Order: sequence, then C-alpha cells, then structure tokens
Amino acid sequence: MHDDRSLVEARLKRVLDERIRPALYPESVPLEVAVWHAPGEPVPVAEGLAGVPEPIAVGDAWGAPWGTSWFRVTGTVPAEWAGRTVEALLDLGFDENMPGFQCEGLVYRPDGTPVKGLNPRNQWVRVGAPAVGGEEVRLHIEAASNPVILDYHPFVPTALGDKETAGTEPQYRLARMDLAVFDETVWQLVLDLEVLGELMHELPVEGARRWDVLRAIGRALDAVDLQDVNGSAAAARAELAGVLAVPAGPTAHRISAVGHAHIDSAWLWPLRETVRKVARTTSNMTALLEDEPDFVFTMSQAQQFAWIKEHRPEVYARVKKAVSDGRFVPAGGMWVESDTNMPGSEAMARQFVHGKRFFLDEFGVENDEAWLPDTFGFAAGLPQIIKAAGAKWLLTQKISWSQTNKFPHHTFQWEGIDGTRIFTHFPPVDTYNCSMKGSEIAHAARNFKDKGHARHSLAPTGWGDGGGGTTREMVAKAARLRSLEGSATVEWESPAEFFAKAQAEYPNAPVWVGELYLELHRATLTSQAKTKQGNRRSEHLLREAELWAATAAVRAGFPYPYEQLDRIWKTVLLHQFHDILPGSSIAWVHREAEKTYAAVARELNAIIDGAQRALAGEGAPGAATLVFNSAPHARDGVPAGGAAPAVRTGVSRAAPREGGGFVLDNGLLSVQIDARGLVVSAYDIGAARETVAPGKAANLLQIHPDFPNMWDAWDVDAFYRNTVTDLTDLDQLVAVEDGGVAAVRIVRSFGDSKVTQLLSLAPGAKRLDIDTEVDWHETEKFLKAAFPLDIHAERYASETQFGHVHRPTHTNTSWEAAKFEACNHRFVHLEEPGWGVALVNDSTYGHDVTRTVRDAAEGPGTTTTVRVSLLRAPRFPDPETDQGLHRFRHALVPGATIGDAVREGYRVNLPERRVAGASEVAPLVSVDDDAVVVSAVKLADDGSGDVVVRLYESRGGRARARVAPGFEADGVVATDLLERPLAESTSLELADGVVRLALRPFELVTLRLSRNRSEA
Repeated sequence: MHDDRSLVEARLKRVLDERIRPALYPESVPLEVAVWHAPGEPVPVAEGLAGVPEPIAVGDAWGAPWGTSWFRVTGTVPAEWAGRTVEALLDLGFDENMPGFQCEGLVYRPDGTPVKGLNPRNQWVRVGAPAVGGEEVRLHIEAASNPVILDYHPFVPTALGDKETAGTEPQYRLARMDLAVFDETVWQLVLDLEVLGELMHELPVEGARRWDVLRAIGRALDAVDLQDVNGSAAAARAELAGVLAVPAGPTAHRISAVGHAHIDSAWLWPLRETVRKVARTTSNMTALLEDEPDFVFTMSQAQQFAWIKEHRPEVYARVKKAVSDGRFVPAGGMWVESDTNMPGSEAMARQFVHGKRFFLDEFGVENDEAWLPDTFGFAAGLPQIIKAAGAKWLLTQKISWSQTNKFPHHTFQWEGIDGTRIFTHFPPVDTYNCSMKGSEIAHAARNFKDKGHARHSLAPTGWGDGGGGTTREMVAKAARLRSLEGSATVEWESPAEFFAKAQAEYPNAPVWVGELYLELHRATLTSQAKTKQGNRRSEHLLREAELWAATAAVRAGFPYPYEQLDRIWKTVLLHQFHDILPGSSIAWVHREAEKTYAAVARELNAIIDGAQRALAGEGAPGAATLVFNSAPHARDGVPAGGAAPAVRTGVSRAAPREGGGFVLDNGLLSVQIDARGLVVSAYDIGAARETVAPGKAANLLQIHPDFPNMWDAWDVDAFYRNTVTDLTDLDQLVAVEDGGVAAVRIVRSFGDSKVTQLLSLAPGAKRLDIDTEVDWHETEKFLKAAFPLDIHAERYASETQFGHVHRPTHTNTSWEAAKFEACNHRFVHLEEPGWGVALVNDSTYGHDVTRTVRDAAEGPGTTTTVRVSLLRAPRFPDPETDQGLHRFRHALVPGATIGDAVREGYRVNLPERRVAGASEVAPLVSVDDDAVVVSAVKLADDGSGDVVVRLYESRGGRARARVAPGFEADGVVATDLLERPLAESTSLELADGVVRLALRPFELVTLRLSRNRSEA
C-alpha cells in the first residue's frame, strides 16, 4: 500500500483549522460594550461596578500599561436559541500564545459575584445551558492591561516594567465580544481529532496502531460535510470511537495529572497584580471543579491563599469549600515557592512554619510534600528542613533546564548534608505547564529514566507562570487518555496520592547526595544587589528582634510582639520568592522591595531598641556602655546572647611600605598593601604562614563583559571569563585611623563608576576587614573581587542552611565544570590539614573558586583563587539593574578553622549594639560548645510564654553540648519546626538546670523550654 501519511496529516490540519474549529460557535450576535478606565491603581469591585462607562467598539484601542479597565457587556439571547448552549465570547485582544503574559480579566455578575477569569486560552463564559430565549445578559469585566514584557523577540530592554516609566500608550485592541451558540458535538470532535492526531505523530511508523489511527482519522474526515460541519460532526465522531476505545497496555507508563497553575508571586508583574492573577485563576478552577467530577486542582504558596482571603473573600469562600471537598488541594506547605539557595537557615525553616501553619489553621490540611517546580536549584541543607517541618516528599521540574548534564533520575532519594533523605520526583514531562498534548505525554513516557524500576510520574497540568490554570479542553483530553493504546495512561490525582503510589512501587530508589545544582540561572546569585542585601539584613534583624524581645519578655515583662513579628516574617518570606530574591523581576518589583526592606528595618530596629532598653535599665550618668551581642559566640568578653562592657586588647598600626603602599600590623596579622592598593601579603604571624599566593595580589577588583545568550538577569555564561580587566588604577591611597583601628582607604575610578574601599585591621582580630562602596554606572558588566590564596585544596566549604556544603576546586568532570558560579551564605572556607582561610561577607552570595599550579617563576605549589561576585548590570527585565550606590563588607580570615569561619560569618552579619545601662544582661539560653550554634531564641508561637531555642551542629562533626536556660524552666521537649513535640523528645530531660545533647554532624534540634508559671 502506498504511504499517504503526509497527505492525511496535512488534510487533518487544514480541516481542523479552517472548518471544524470555526464551527464550534455556528451562530453569534454582538454584545454591546462600554468601558470605564479606573484612575491609578486597581479599585475595589464595588467602585469598579459603579463606574460610569462610555461606549467602546471592537477594534478600539484600550489599556494603558498596568491600567485597569472595567468593561460592561450587555445583550439579549435570541428567542430562537432557547434550549441551546449559549456562551459569551469575550476577547480583550488576546494573543493565544501568551497565556499569563498578557491582558487578563475577571468576570463579575452585576451583584459583584465573580464568575470566572479570562485569559488568552479561556475566553468563554457560559450564559445558559439550556439558554432562555429573550434572557438579558449583563456582565462586568475587570480587565488588567498588563504589558507584554517577554515578547516574541525576548530579552529586549523595555521601560514597560515599571509604571513610573511605562507611559500611557494603549496596549491592546478589543476583539470579539459576542453571544454565541456553543456546539458541544463539534467541540468533542475537535478533541477526538486532536488527541488522535497528536498520538499518531508519536507512534512508530512501522507499528499497526499508527496506521489504525491514521485510517480512522481519514474516515472521520470523509464523514465531515465541509458545508455542514455541525450536522455531520456526530457521524465523524462515530468513525473515531473504535480507535479511542482501545485500552492502553498493562506496561504503559502511568501519569498522575494534577491540575495546576504555577503563579509567580511576582515576576514580569508587580505583587499587587499577582493578587488579581490568583483571584482570576481560582475563580476559573473552582468553576471547573464544579463541572468536572474527576478533576483535581492543586495550588501552593500559602501567601496566595492569604491574598484572596484578604482581597477577594467571595472567591476564597469557593476555594474553602472546594478544599473541604478534597478537590482543591493546598500543596507544598511553604509561604511562597521560594528560592532555596540564598534564604538563611531560619528563613528557610520559617517558609515551612508559616506555610504549613496557614494550611492547618485554614483548612486542617497537613502537607507531606514540598512543591517547588520552578525554583533555581536546591541547597543541600533543605532535606533536613523538609523533614523537620513534618514533610517527606519533594517535587521540582526545574533541574531539567540544566544546560550541561542530564540528571540521571526522575524519582530518587535526595540526601542532605546531615544524612536526611527525602523522596523526590522530577516530572519527566519536563514542564510545569503541561497542556495534555500528545507530544508532552509521549515525552514523559520516553524520557522517564527509572523504567524497569518504576512506572509512575506526575504532570502538573495547566497554564502557569502568569496563571490561568487548567482548561476544560485539557480535562477532556485527559479523559480520552485515561486508557488509550499507544499512550501513557492519565488519571487526575492529588500530589499525596501520586507520591504514595510512587514511593510504594520504588522503595529502594537511588540516592543523590548533596545539592541539586541548576546548571543555569547562576547570575541570580548576584543580580539586584539591594534586594539581596535587604533580605540578608532582614533575616539578621529578625534574629535580633526575637532574641532580645524574648529575653526582655522573660526578664522585664516586655510585651512580646507576636503579631508584629509574624507579619514581618511573612513580608520577608514573600520577598524570598524565586523571582524576587534572585533579582529576575521587573523594575517595579525591586523598587518596591527596597522600600519594603527599609520599612522592615525601621520596625525591627524599634523592637530591638525597646527590648534592649528594657533589659539595660536606666544607667546613671557615666554608667558603662553595654555591648549587646546577638551572635551565637562570645566576643570581647560579652557572652553570646548577652550584654556586658566589651574588653578589647591589642593595638593595630599602619606604616609606610617600602616601594609604596602601607603595612597594617596588629601582632596577629601583617598585611601589606602595595602602591596599587592591592593586598600582596597577609601573613599569619603565629602560624608563620603567608595567605596570598606568590606573585599575586588579593582584593583585586576585576570586571568582565556580561552579555549571556539568554535570560539576561538570570544567566552568566562561562565565556564571560574569556575577557577580564583588572582594576588597578588609583585615585587615592591613604592610611587612616578610626578609634584605634588602623586602616587604608583606596579610591578607584573605572568606566562611569567609582569604588572606595577601606581595608582595616582591628586590634586583637585575626582578620582583614574590607568595606567596599561602589557607585555603579556600568552596563552589561560583571564586577568581582579576587583573592588568590597560597593553599592546596581539592575542595572548599560554602555555608548553607544549618551547615555547609563541600564543592570541588577542580573540574575533573562536566558536573564540576558546570559549577562555575555557586552560592554561599556568610562564608567560604578552604584548608590544608592544620591551616585554612575563610572569606566572609555581609550580603553577597555568588562566588567562584578555581585552582592553578604555579609556574617556575612563581615557585612550586597550588594557587586557589576565590572570587566574590559583587555587581552585574543586565538590561532585562530591568534596564536599570543595580545602577547607583552599593556597600558591601567582607573579611579575609587567615589561619581560620571551619569553626572560625562560622564565628566570623556571624560576626560580620550581627554587629554589636551599644546601650548605656545599669546592669549586664545574662543570656536567656547558653550553650557550652561553640560547635553548636543557636540559630533562634524566641517565645513559642502559641503565646504560652514557653521559650523556643533552635540550634545545630555547625562544623560537620559530632558534638556534645549542654544547653542552660537562664530562667526558671520546669521542662523541655524536642519539637518539629512548628513547635510540636516529637516522639523522641521523651529521651530529653532538664537535669541540674541543663539539657544535655549529643548531636550528629549538622543535626538540627528545636527545643521547647516551658517556664515556671510563677515566673511567667
């Protein structure tokens, strides 16, 4: 037989496009349309409905960037349509290829009741089924004219990303506004043909099934009367019934479809617009759940539920009912789908605390899974946090974006730094916006890497990023794919149902140890420096506020600000969303974030100041100045978590250096700064050891061109290293002295920018402090600071949540070479046996580490270079990224052990505070082993007055510690992150005023100390 496949396939495409799909709505009449444009920001629903609209016609332009327009559409159902299915077709000017990235709308009835959302793939509103002839139709549309930021030619700089620069030019033209008869038989025929046509393309040509489908499609097309599609659609469907009824084989891959609408809490739109995106999507999904009994929808991010609870209570009521029915499933148990590389230990823990508590309080739902489909890689400390929150599973899809190496599993056990393992799944469909296309379903089955061991995978199904969710077409396709020969099977299930099945069939899944590094989007560790600084500072201010407020509450009756701290934590957690903290949102988002962080700092500083004054008391004239130490280690005679006069010893001096420059010396370190203002020696006097590699200079600022192939704010490509300029020209080099601290000030100009650095050596401190101020006005450049070290190390340590992760310094394999930019929190540390170096920071995350073997002129040995990433200047999506003034603080710590790195990292992030007071303040809780670090001291969230202390082993070894409460405690239990007792807490006891702990490497422990009620 002749091969006529291409003929039938081409016929199918044309007949579908030009005859069958247009027949979906065989009859229509226009609606009358009027519009009222809201001034400024969005208005409440009642105000929008009350606006006085003016007529507007199809084809007219509307919608200034970021504006809101309230459309009123009215019409009458023709009498001859009585008994038929009628829908309003409301096209605001959509491009169907951009669901979630364009204008959107929420439809209301005249009484303000929300009906459903409108987006490019969901433009219909059911008016009657059956319709009533002569019925008056009146609907209102709250339409958002969100501009297209990521267009067909992506990554083009645009001023549309901020309302202040976007202008007023209308963005859209009103398209179809009709009442129309909906022909469900034609609609079903479209879906029959789409499912079979898409399946056919995925089947092997040599297999009989492909030809069976092809011939059935040919017969169906023969049955279609092209002049009467509506009258012949049923006959065409009958020709397809046979091939649609053939069930899938017993070995078919099994897909759990989960209704989904990944909604970025901010990205190419501001936070306020996400509130409305969530309302539109949840209105759609609750309506779809009512129409489709098998459908299950899931939504993560407690913040998004909280938004609709606050701003759209009528929508929230529908969501709550659907949740109680088990159809609308809260997922993930986190406040937002956060970045997981950069959030600090406590912040990562609180993502789960606040997320899970919201779902428990609102719905009585306990989440067993973490749901992070779009997060840009996963820190190695996360498994322990997931487990400590009472969860056991993780889902993500993003690792499939890695450019260099393909991850070897789709279902596996992920082991973190402490040995905790979490059952993890990467959907092989390779998208969190599955639309039930045959190509997607076939890809999932082919791509699944655990064949022979497992057969289940998950497919998050629905339009996402900007929301929209699952469509009725996707549900109808899934019904046809429930069991269809040649295809994977598809069944709607909740995440928990999927994970239970997947884990049961694969109990001995393979193990992946360490971070899940995304080989893409590495520049998100650096972009938008002020957002990152705001996050880091807020995390540490929250630590201080909780510590001192709890101490003052127990000691001085200070009113503990439960509600205020709860609100601030949620604000900080929101801004850790995976397109805010990584710096990949539009200018509007980061401009607002800077203001928000400033407001957070004002509030938290006020709490800290009030609590410390309550503790210090009224000092008499001439009273000693108390130093409050919020760090987890004693310093200068002040205990961790306490206050006392500081005791400092030693001197530091600055002297001219032969050949130009200066020498800083404090008896512990001798630092030589040459005539170029570069550190050419940092000599550890006690160890008789040089830190800086021979012939090299440290604190060397370097600038690279930075124009990645794609994803400007997200990516830095490896070729950026091919071109580098060392910044060695000087404007000024002078020695200065401030409060007994010797220092050198260095000023440089380059391009349109200027940098001022202060290198200081404090008395008694074995570290070189480096304060950097950059007035940055470069474009598409990358600024780094290099520290070439005389140290031979095959790996180095980077701080992560509740510990540190080791990475190689070499590039033996493609996996190692791909990690050319990585994340650290407060420190990186390198060591040879007996001697090491730490580089600590107060607000930077990105860095790279490389190693070279020195040439003969430099002498034998290995140079290991650490470079910290300071600033970038991408132009998309914010064309003014990072322009302006920035301040950073780093410290080079020669001779540092890993414990020194931990201590100095906390020191630079938790500067001392000075208060005049009457008496010293003893710590509320003390620990006798510096390896055991306290990450939080607070009062219990339930308002009981109990004291909660969270601590962890910080060095990667075993530790025995005694935890001593500085108050009358009458009991102790170990808890999960939500402060609920753990079964194993029965082994703990408070004996002789202390709790004795034996900790495993990096083990995280939360203790709840009940207070003597007579004291409380």
